[in-house]
Amino acid sequence: MRQIAALPYRIAGNSPDGPASVLLVTSRGTRRWVLPKGNIDAGMSAHAAAAQEAEEEAGVRGATCPTPIGGYRYRKTKWTGASLMVDVEVFPICVTDELPEWKEQHQRERRWFPLNAAADAVDEPDLKALIRNFRPAALQRDIRGWSRPTGAATLKEGFRMFNWFQALMPRQGNFFGLFEAHAATLTAGSGALARLLQGGPGMADHINEIVEREHEADNIIREVLQTVRRTFLTPFDRSAIISLISSMDDAIDQMQQTAGAIRLYDVTEFEPGMRDMAAIIVDAARITAEALPLLRDIGANAGRLHELTERLVRMEGQADDIHAAGLKSLFVNHGKSDTLRFIVSREIYSHLERVVDRFEDVANEIDGLVIDHA
Repeated sequence: MRQIAALPYRIAGNSPDGPASVLLVTSRGTRRWVLPKGNIDAGMSAHAAAAQEAEEEAGVRGATCPTPIGGYRYRKTKWTGASLMVDVEVFPICVTDELPEWKEQHQRERRWFPLNAAADAVDEPDLKALIRNFRPAALQRDIRGWSRPTGAATLKEGFRMFNWFQALMPRQGNFFGLFEAHAATLTAGSGALARLLQGGPGMADHINEIVEREHEADNIIREVLQTVRRTFLTPFDRSAIISLISSMDDAIDQMQQTAGAIRLYDVTEFEPGMRDMAAIIVDAARITAEALPLLRDIGANAGRLHELTERLVRMEGQADDIHAAGLKSLFVNHGKSDTLRFIVSREIYSHLERVVDRFEDVANEIDGLVIDHA
């Protein structure tokens, strides 16, 4: 048997360095804590089914990433008495709205949990691990207050002589802090983009926020470039620092270009595929915000960095599929009857695809750093 589940999450303060929490609901029978989950209706995509379950069971809406973060198994007893194993795919939902009323509000309780508490509350071992791995608690502590190791304490047996020498040399320039500050603009900008593509009366405000976030990012990359020039010894090769921050800046630039096209053409309705791509962008920004603090100690965090960049690459491939399917649907439905709508929508799809492509570039840059320094 196969089911889907939603992992509704939020980051405190809409900042990548804030603590993450997960929304759980109680099951109707045993009243134990579970993720919103269910079967996939015929003709519905898996992530759309997960979003539907989240709205019906937990009363939340948001950007649902079409790429699952993993899965777990549990045993389900059916009405026939048979006990069957169920495979569940889990899709992350960045929650933007909590509904005051929803379909199953009188049948279930909903509650926000910190990640570790959520993992402790559920029963399935694989689900416990998946929730903890969504954003490890140790990482959250490190993001909020990283104590950078220096000198011989940073060395591990087996480091190459170059890394040993580099670790002993003084480091100047707050490159890691600037990377993480830029990641905050990506997280905020992607959230505004997802809200923008939901339509509604607040679209102008969401466009303005994306523009403001892009300006913030410009200031950060300007400071990075100045710091590279005036710093004697940098934590990574200068060209690697510039390539990484440039790839990140290209992502927020493409978000602004997407918002600019929407404002220029006065678009108020969006294709489902566009919202799916925006959800991928939200999760890509979340993953990037998790990965960047790990660069402070690449040797210790190489495995986790590889997991995160691998997910970014998989998400880019799925975004390509959504883009291609969306263009085909547009051509079939509007190519001849409404050519202008087809052209405008194709441009918006192209901008969204470029945003995801830039996140893949970020993943490639991080992978290069891991290869060189881990």
